[in-house]
Amino acid sequence: MDRIKASCIQMDIAHCDKQKNIDMALSLARKAVSEGAELIVLPELFSTGFCYEQIEHISEEHPYPTIEQLNEFSKESDCILIGSIIEKQQYNSNSIVYTNLGFCIESGELAGTYHKIHPFGREKKYFGVGDHISTIELEGSGLIIGLEICYELRFPEVARKLTLQGADLLVTIAEFPDPREQHWRNLSVARAIENQIPHIVCNRVGNDSYSTFPGASMIIDSWGNILEDAGSEEGVIVHDIDLQQKDTVRSKIPVFEDRRPDIY
Repeated sequence: MDRIKASCIQMDIAHCDKQKNIDMALSLARKAVSEGAELIVLPELFSTGFCYEQIEHISEEHPYPTIEQLNEFSKESDCILIGSIIEKQQYNSNSIVYTNLGFCIESGELAGTYHKIHPFGREKKYFGVGDHISTIELEGSGLIIGLEICYELRFPEVARKLTLQGADLLVTIAEFPDPREQHWRNLSVARAIENQIPHIVCNRVGNDSYSTFPGASMIIDSWGNILEDAGSEEGVIVHDIDLQQKDTVRSKIPVFEDRRPDIY
């Protein structure tokens, strides 16, 4: 695949109101598809927000009802959908672990998942952590996705490992709060520049009981140029991404050839 038309759904998230959020996400996804989007990215925990007070009720076990609804849309629209939900892992009656489960759906099928490995602040009280970093490979398109979640944007090792594993593009989904919008913007561009790879970053807007959220979702190319910026309003951004551009960038500035992993 040489190019893909990518989209980010920048939405407010109604706290704990799962169906309202899914309906809004699908409405905005339809708009994205009408504009030619083939890959659609949703914010972190787009269907519930950090609904800790109802976590037992709103968390999901396999086969994940929220993902099943998105599968139907993905199949109808022949598109890729990326986001995260609250997962419930029940090992026995006395052992339940909740996780922030990233997912990638391709043409109606769950192509892969990723458990957030770096919970932030209050999340540590409620969520277990993932124990590995790996890309998600899509069989239909051949695309290799490097997915990371929110706080992980601050850990360059995550994006670098995904890139070294052969990711065609990086995707960061988030509920990144005010007043750290400039951190979000700078880190998002930095991850693209240092890895010489396209980067789709999707953040929410609105507020919850703890924070307000600035949006600033972006589609960034392999040079670090911002192709689309969603600003601070709810809506959809769409842009064509040249997946081959990273090869040109790496030939001109051979960072990966010049790395010294023997000493760092």
